[in-house]
Amino acid sequence: MAVKVYGKPQAVCPQRVMHCLVEKGVPFELVLVDIDAMEHKRPEYMEKHPFGQVPFIADGDFELFESRAIVRYFAAKYADRGPNLLGRTPEERAKVEQWLDVEAINYSPCAFAIVFNLFLLPIRGLPGNKGEAVAAIEKLDKILEPYEKQLARTKYLAGDEFTLADLTHIPVTRYVVEHCGLAYILDDKPHAKAWWEDVSSRPAWKKVMSFVASGASFYAP
Repeated sequence: MAVKVYGKPQAVCPQRVMHCLVEKGVPFELVLVDIDAMEHKRPEYMEKHPFGQVPFIADGDFELFESRAIVRYFAAKYADRGPNLLGRTPEERAKVEQWLDVEAINYSPCAFAIVFNLFLLPIRGLPGNKGEAVAAIEKLDKILEPYEKQLARTKYLAGDEFTLADLTHIPVTRYVVEHCGLAYILDDKPHAKAWWEDVSSRPAWKKVMSFVASGASFYAP
């Protein structure tokens, strides 16, 4: 039975989950939740996700919400498939968890403020807050300085292998770089720029982008 992923395919957090599943070679069905129509706030959906967000997954009888918890779950469940996304030792796992926390607490809130004001609101015909966007860009530039230092030492954030530490950054960074015109933010950070070119070129990520563009509802490896 295929995993069911509930959400909008263009949204950052469902893309994070889909990417993990593709890396692991796990088939899934995308069940559309139209967040533009506020379907994620309907009572029947909030019975599954009490905070009314996407995604939510059903893996047989097991249900789970929150994208980072979901990718941790699948990375552990399918540890013997595809790339090792969690680390092989307690020390490696701790490094992965460290950068997952950095992404969740520092990086993504700042990146989302940029995407919200420079992309999401404008495509809905609404004005973004340019001052808020500029402040977030300046903050993200500072946040990326420790990334540059780390990536000067290791190929990926948690070491020399691609892990969830890298994977969780990809969807929102794509929106910042490709849809908000901010590719230049990496120009003075050669190691971070090389990292981004690497992770955004992964075959699994390209399959996710192709799946989203196709409008398909079922993915099979």
